Amino acid sequence: MLQAVIIPVTAYQQNCTLIWCDETMQAAVIDPGGELEQIEAQIHEHGLTLEKILITHGHIDHAGATDEFQHRHSVPIEGPQREDQFWIDQLVEEHYQQIVPEARPFHPDRWLENNDQVSVGNLTLEVRHCPGHTPGHVIFFHPPSRLAFVGDVLFQGSVGRTDFPRGDHATLMRSIKDRLWPLGDDVAFVCGHGPMSTFGNERRSNPFVRDHDGPNP
Repeated sequence: MLQAVIIPVTAYQQNCTLIWCDETMQAAVIDPGGELEQIEAQIHEHGLTLEKILITHGHIDHAGATDEFQHRHSVPIEGPQREDQFWIDQLVEEHYQQIVPEARPFHPDRWLENNDQVSVGNLTLEVRHCPGHTPGHVIFFHPPSRLAFVGDVLFQGSVGRTDFPRGDHATLMRSIKDRLWPLGDDVAFVCGHGPMSTFGNERRSNPFVRDHDGPNP
């Protein structure tokens, strides 16, 4: 079974998530944006072995401390999709390091594509490429738990910004409707910032993406 703990990090209160397989106690950290001591404290508290780092996209609050985290733990980085390379390359810039002092570019051990799979212990998560907020954004979905980790694609009552370089609102809307909604209205999701929700709730109430007649029963 998948277990998860949300750990808000950085001044942006980004929802870094520690996930693990409760059979093997192998773990992955999704989006270690900063404040690594908080993340490491949770790994220690739950008696976990870190297996890998998973990245949804290359923005500073999600990926800023990835290189340092990998350096400390010698585990592979999987994600995002390769179109976010230009965001990762920018982590060397001084203004980013003022936000996350350990910010540095990194090299994913595996770029992810739509319909790829990633493993954590005995768990298998499905990957969906969901561009729009950034061109290489991916999300992770664990079907048995009906749980998705969607980064900055979708929020409770809102959607990701598209005014950054290579963001595109129409593309983001297609990603949500074509790649998230088919996973099911009952799917709960951890977003990049703020509280959790379900796809069904957002289809009913989110002014950016709600269905005219509500979600299908």
